[in-house]
Amino acid sequence: MNKVILSGNLTRDPEIRYTQSGKAMARMGIAVSRPFSKDQTDFFTLVAWEKQAEFCGRYLKKGSGVIVEGRVENDNYEDKNGVKHYGVRIQIDRIEFSGSKRQSGGDTEREDDFGGGNNSNDDDFDADVPF
Repeated sequence: MNKVILSGNLTRDPEIRYTQSGKAMARMGIAVSRPFSKDQTDFFTLVAWEKQAEFCGRYLKKGSGVIVEGRVENDNYEDKNGVKHYGVRIQIDRIEFSGSKRQSGGDTEREDDFGGGNNSNDDDFDADVPF
């Protein structure tokens, strides 16, 4: 089984590109703090495709808090000079905002067709809680 869940903040704005066939692809970075460890942070590259990529480009920006569910993939290649490069990336299966809309920089409108937002309106929920 290849499954990873990460919670962190985006380190850069999503970069949207389109394949020759017109599929959207978003590439962004995430910083994930290690629990119980002072000043240790891991950095990962995230990749989203199609509607999720469009969602990321529209609603997320550097500093946005997100929770990502996906899988680890090798990102190995050989450059034009013949030098081999090795790395990993996280292929996003699902992405959600974490924190408030103000913290994440999201608009008041959420588009759940993209698999990105959650179904609740956090501000309405908080107003109904008596404590």
